Amino acid sequence: MEIVRSNRKMKKVDRRVLRIIGVFKLAKAALLIVVGVAALRLVHADIASVLEEWVPRIGFGPGSRYVGRALMEAAALTPSRIKDVGVGSLVYAALFLTEGIGLLMLKKWAEWVTIVITSSLVPVEIYEIVRHPNVVKVVVLVINLALVGYLIYQVRREEG
Repeated sequence: MEIVRSNRKMKKVDRRVLRIIGVFKLAKAALLIVVGVAALRLVHADIASVLEEWVPRIGFGPGSRYVGRALMEAAALTPSRIKDVGVGSLVYAALFLTEGIGLLMLKKWAEWVTIVITSSLVPVEIYEIVRHPNVVKVVVLVINLALVGYLIYQVRREEG
């Protein structure tokens, strides 16, 4: 079962993988939209007070040293920094939405855009891992490298 895309044939499994990647990109976009909107709503709020209110609601112990550290860091955030986080999150969400929709529609340009954008973020991810290593960052890096590798393979295979 194959479809024709830009005069090239694509296997059913390849379409499925591209769509899974597209859904992954859309999920990241949705998360960034939530973060961006929340940050912009908190620009002129006392974030430490907001967090103190939400900590028990989401099941964290208010006496935890991690919660205390997060509250201290939140209290140090300036409105300008919060706005930057909100706007930055929304810009990245727009990029991920573009990638995700393009991949769901099986567009060649979306494969290239995803390769370029995801590859361009790899050095930042490596820097963050070196600076503050943790398992989540390593897993995200591995997923992104696998994604780029697969897309490069897919593009090269279709060209040949």
